[in-house]
This record gives sequence, structure tokens and C-alpha cells, in this order.
Amino acid sequence: MAESLPPEMLSYILSFLPLSDQKEASLVNRAWYYAAQSALREIDVRYIIPVASASLTSIKSLSRRHVSCVRLTNVDSSSDSSNVLQSISYYLGPHLHSLSLGGGTLTEASFIELITSCPGLQVLDLSGCNSLFMSGMLLDQPETVQQVQEALANLRELNLANLRHLADTSFNRLSSCAPRLERLSLARCHISFDPHRNLSVHDSSATLSFRNILHFLKERASRLVALDLSGTNLSPTALQALGQVVGLHLQELTLRGCRDLSTEAVATLCRQQRGLTSLDLSGCSELADGALLAVSRGLQGLRHLRMEKLQRLTDAGFSALHGLRELRSLDIAECCLVSGRELSKALEFPKGPPPHLASLRLAYCSLLKDKSVISLARELSSSLRMLDLSSCVSLTNSSLLAISANLPQLTVLRLAWCKELTDSGLLGLMDPGEEKDKGQKLSRNFGDMGFFLPQLPPEPLALLESPSQETANKQLTPSLLMLRALQELDLTACSKLTDTSLAKVLKFPHLKQLSLSLLLELTDTGLVAVAKGCPSLEHLALSHCNRLSDRGWAQAANNWRRLQHLNLSSCNQLTEQTLVTVGKACRRLKVLDVSMCQGISMAAVEHFQAQLPHVTCVQSRFVGGADLAMSL
Repeated sequence: MAESLPPEMLSYILSFLPLSDQKEASLVNRAWYYAAQSALREIDVRYIIPVASASLTSIKSLSRRHVSCVRLTNVDSSSDSSNVLQSISYYLGPHLHSLSLGGGTLTEASFIELITSCPGLQVLDLSGCNSLFMSGMLLDQPETVQQVQEALANLRELNLANLRHLADTSFNRLSSCAPRLERLSLARCHISFDPHRNLSVHDSSATLSFRNILHFLKERASRLVALDLSGTNLSPTALQALGQVVGLHLQELTLRGCRDLSTEAVATLCRQQRGLTSLDLSGCSELADGALLAVSRGLQGLRHLRMEKLQRLTDAGFSALHGLRELRSLDIAECCLVSGRELSKALEFPKGPPPHLASLRLAYCSLLKDKSVISLARELSSSLRMLDLSSCVSLTNSSLLAISANLPQLTVLRLAWCKELTDSGLLGLMDPGEEKDKGQKLSRNFGDMGFFLPQLPPEPLALLESPSQETANKQLTPSLLMLRALQELDLTACSKLTDTSLAKVLKFPHLKQLSLSLLLELTDTGLVAVAKGCPSLEHLALSHCNRLSDRGWAQAANNWRRLQHLNLSSCNQLTEQTLVTVGKACRRLKVLDVSMCQGISMAAVEHFQAQLPHVTCVQSRFVGGADLAMSL
């Protein structure tokens, strides 16, 4: 049947599968293999290749797949590194569209050789490659410049973040080789913003000046759409000069951690660059409510807004948020004065929420209350896919019930350190007399929260097959099981949760990432139930779950054959037998953390690594009950 389908139809079918399933499908037969490779190329899968002699065979095999996106790690000046770079140049270079060398210490000669073998390069990441720019001589030979110009003729994105030796001359040489550049990152580079300083020839070869960057922006204004100046000393005056460059119409601007920026400077920017669709002002500590008001009123087409860690932002700043009708994602994590009251009001009828708001981060907003979450869940029921409420410590089961009932399309839910959540909240049980925030009673059909029991499927009703007298006195409402689309769930340190709810509710066949760390009441019974209910897990965190034992893992491990990242740190009942079990069942494992597991010896860890060489990282600090005081 599969052999008879046209290749383009097979690729179309496979495009709807998760990445891991596409890779499995490629093993069915030759037709499915080629269709899967075609589908994978469409989404530009990034292959991470460690620079080591063991990678040479893999590089040769990747050439047959026409891999187009590669990230190289551990690049240095060794002979092994040179061999790997030559292999990349020969086998992968002609097909590469994206290349990351971030943090590498490669030589200028090896860099030139590698780049000139990649004529189709569109994305280049040189972040942290300080060795390339230390001498100031990169691309100082005309013949070399011509070769690099030909290779980078189609380059669209250049990442030069974290370069402490980047100077005007080296920046100009490199950028001149990429005439079609659209996206540039200079995050955390050492930039001189002194407008009165007259740079000499010596200075221009040792210093990256904002004056030179401004000249570059003026030359490339018609093409540049994205700029990242995060972590620099960007001043209000410099931001104003940037915003008024003639012909510059930025779509994305990232200014994380630019602590000198003022609310007035942001307001001016919003008048100058009205076409922005993505803006990141996180950690700009001088900004207050006026900045958010200016953004809401001036950037009508904004889709992504990040304003994390703004300690001066209060609820008053959200009063005009309804003006951002195109907003897709909003991140206000760690804004400690935000309670969510004005945010929820801004999204209520008749103004209504942005119709496409899919991602909302309110993590560490410790003033956030149930009433605001209930309102947000109701207003965003048709669009929200990702919700982060980590460390919102005042939230109770009322918030969880509202999320379960109103947000069935959620794919990511983070509730770490919400310590008031209990088994009843997960199971969908609520005392009829329990009160909402500010003393408002919950009605029997929860109509004031936007959902009704008669419309629920029978599944949640079957959760308690033999209800106790205690549960019989509670009314049944939507449980976490309503969130059938979940792919990531974080319940870290929700310390009141036990097997009672976890075993019955964690039944998500598509869940990829789960954290149950610091759930001290989780036992082997709950572990086995979760393993059967969530067989697609790739990332699992169970640190400090001290009631888990080898027996539980012996029953659970075979259900988690897709597991790639596993954290078992400080699980003190586990012994080397669990390592054996995991090694046999979880053949795709790449990262394992068994730090501070008293029952696991260093010898057992070394044996595990020898048996599974594809595991790239094993954290094993203080295993076997090592004395922390002595080790430190």
C-alpha cells in the first residue's frame, strides 16, 4: 500500500507526524524512508555534531540525506577538529543552509576553508567565537574577501553575540561579504556608545562603536528587519538615533537587559518604528507602566511581546493592552507587582482578548490570584496553547479547575511550585461549599466560570470507581484529563499531590515532557501508572522523589522507549539495578542525571556509560553518598 502512493503524498502525510514519529516511519520501507527525509528537510532539522573523531562516520552518512542545518560543538584547534571541519566541508558544505559554530575556538584558516565550501549558506552563528576576532586580521586579504563574498552572497542571518574582540574593522569586513543580510545579533558585545569620541584608525581596529553600527544601519536600512542589542549599554539617546534611521523598518527588536533605557525612550521608539511585530524589553530595569502603555497604543501590529523582570511594572500598565489585536505571545514573568487584575479586565468583553493570543507567561508573579486566572482562562479559551504559572504561589484548585474546563487546546502547562494544588484539583473534585477568591461562591454548574457539567464526556466521571465517603461529598468538575492535547506538563514541587491523582489523571498519549520532581508522595505505584499513561515521553524529571525504587523502574521503563532526557538526582532508594534497567529499555537516552543518588556508585555510572556510548551526558556528582562537605 505504502509503495503504491506517490512520494509527494507520502511526504504530505508524514508532515503531520511529530518529529520522532517521522524518524520511526522512515524505517518501514524504502518509499517511506525517502518520504520521511523529504518531510524532515521541509522543517530544517538541526543536527548537533560534536567535533570528535567518532563523528566522521556520521558526517559521511548525513551527506546522503542532504542535511541543511548543522551545529558544531567543541570546535578547537586540534587535529581532530581540523579533520571534522574538512569532512563537513567536503560532505555537507554544498547542502548547508544554516551553520552554527557558537563558542568554538577555530582558527581563521579553518574558518575560511569551511565557509567557502558552503555556497548556499543563509544562516551563520559565530556567537562566542572570540578566537576568530582576537587578532583583528580576519578577512584582511583581498583574495580571501572575494572567496567569502561568493560564499555569503545569500546570507540572511548573522549572529555575532558575545564577541568581546569584535571591532569596527572586522565587523565591516565581514558584513560587507553579506549584502543581503536581514537579521543581525550583536547581543552582549562590547560596544562604545560615546557619541563625542573621534575614533582613530587604531581605535577602529580595537573597538566596536555605535557610530559605526549606525552607519551600517543606514546603509542596510531597506533590507534589515531584525536586530538584537541585548546586554549592551544602549542609551536612550542611542535608541532614539537608531529608531529614526531613514528607511529602517524593523520587524523584530531585542533589547534584553539594556538597563539604561527609559520609559520615554521606549515611547519614542514606538512612534518611530510602528511596524514592529516582535519586541523584547525584558530586564530593562528602569521601565515602568508608561512603557507598556506606549507599546499597547503605538505598535498595533505587534505579535510577540516580552517584558520579563520589570520590577516597576504594575497592573496599571495593562489598561490599554486590548489595543494589541495581533498579539500572539505575552511574557511578563517575574514582574513581582503584577496581580493580573488589570490584565484580565483588559481582555474582557466588550474589548475582548487578542483573537490569536496563544502563549502567556506569568511565572513568578507571586501576587497573581485565582480570580484573575479564572477570568483569563475563560477569555482565552479559543486561542491559548501555552500557559506558564510557575511559582504563582497563591493559586489554588480553583485556578486548576478553570484551566481544565476552559483551555482544552493547551499543549504546554507549567505549574511548578504551586504548592496549594491538591489531588482534588487534578481529579476535578471540589467541595460544594468551597469559595472562590474574595468570597464568591462557586455555583453547582460552575456557570460563572464558563463551563457546565452536562457537556462533559463520561471519562472524568469514571476516575473514581469506588468513591470514598469523602469524595462522595464533593461535586465532580472537569479534571486535568480534559487537556488531551498536552505535550508538556510541569508539576515540580506541587508537594500536596500523591499517587491518588497522578495515577488516574496522567494519561496523555502525546505528552513529550513531564516534571514530577520534588513530589515526595510519589511512589512506585504512581510511577508505573504514569509510564503506562504517558508512553511518548522524551524528557522526564523525577529528582528528589525518594519513594521510588528499583522495583518501580523495572515495571515502568519498558513503556518509555522514546526517553531522551532523564533526571533521577537525589532519588536515594535507587541502585545500580535501575541503571541496568534504564540502559536496556531506554535505548534513545542522551542525557541522564543521577547526581547525589546514594545507592549508585561511580563504578556503576562508568559501566553504564561504557554500555551506552550514545549517551552524551551523565551527571553523577556526589553519587554513592559522597560527603558534600569534603567534596567541596
